[in-house]
Amino acid sequence: MSAVVAEPEGELPVQPSLRRIREFDVRPKHDLGQNFLIDSNILGVIDRLAELGPDDVVLEIGGGLGVLSEHLAPLCRHLHVIELDQALVPALEDALSNNSNTTLHIGDAMVLDLVELDPPPTKVVANLPYGIAATVILRSVELLPQVTRWVAMVQREVGERFAAGPGEKAFGAPSVIAQLSCEVRVARAISRNVFHPVPNVDSVLITLDRIGPPPPDDLRKLVRAAFAHRRKALPRSLATAGYGGNEIRERARAALERLELPLDVRAERLSPDQFRALLEELER
Repeated sequence: MSAVVAEPEGELPVQPSLRRIREFDVRPKHDLGQNFLIDSNILGVIDRLAELGPDDVVLEIGGGLGVLSEHLAPLCRHLHVIELDQALVPALEDALSNNSNTTLHIGDAMVLDLVELDPPPTKVVANLPYGIAATVILRSVELLPQVTRWVAMVQREVGERFAAGPGEKAFGAPSVIAQLSCEVRVARAISRNVFHPVPNVDSVLITLDRIGPPPPDDLRKLVRAAFAHRRKALPRSLATAGYGGNEIRERARAALERLELPLDVRAERLSPDQFRALLEELER
C-alpha cells in the first residue's frame, strides 16, 4: 500500500504528481475519470512491460499530471501525449519541459485523428480514464496497425474482459475484437491506493501484442451482433440484432453446420478464429 507522506509546511512534495497537484492547484475531475498515479514505483513496472527501445515512438493517452510522461520520454525516440483537460496543460508542460522529443496534443482521444500523428506511434502506453478505456484501446488497435504493443492501466473488470477466453463469464465482443489481432494478458494487479483520489475500483496492467492486422469492419459488425443478445443462440441473436437480412437465422445455422458447431451455440462459445471462419461461411 502506498501512503501519502505529509511534507513540512511551506514545502512542495517530492513526488511529482503530488507536487504538481499543489503547485498548479489541480482539482481532480470525477466526470473525466481523473485518478492520478502517486506511486512512482509503478513507473518501472510499466516501462519494463513496454520494452521500450530507442527507436520506439510512444503514444500516451491521458497524460494527467505527466508523471508517466516524464518517465517515458527519455526511453524512446518520440512521445505523443494526449490530454483532454485544458486545466492540466501547465502541469504537463512542466513535466515535458526537459525533453525535446515530445508532442502534447490537447483533445479527445476518441475523436483525435490518430492516423495523422507524426512520427507514427509504435507502442501505446497509458494510464487510461476508466470511462473510455475499452473503447480507446480498440480504436487504437483499429487505426494504428503499426503499433506492436500496448501497456494500459485499466479497471480490473475491463482488463479481465479483454483477456477472457471462450466460455468464460467475462468473454464478450471486446475480447473477440481485441484478440482477433492481439495476444492479450493481464500482467499485474494494481492496488487502488496508488492513485489520488483513491478510486472505488481496483486496476490492472494489461498488455496487448500485435499478432495480425485489425479486424475488418464486417467482422467487427458480426461479432457485436452475435453478442448483442448473448443469452440467445447465435443465429437468433444475429436476427434480433438486425444483422444480415431476413434469412440470417437460416444462413447462420447452415454456416454453423458446415463449421461442425452446434446450431444452438451461443456467441460466448466461439473463439476469435471461429468468428473469422463464420464470417467467411456467411459471405459464401
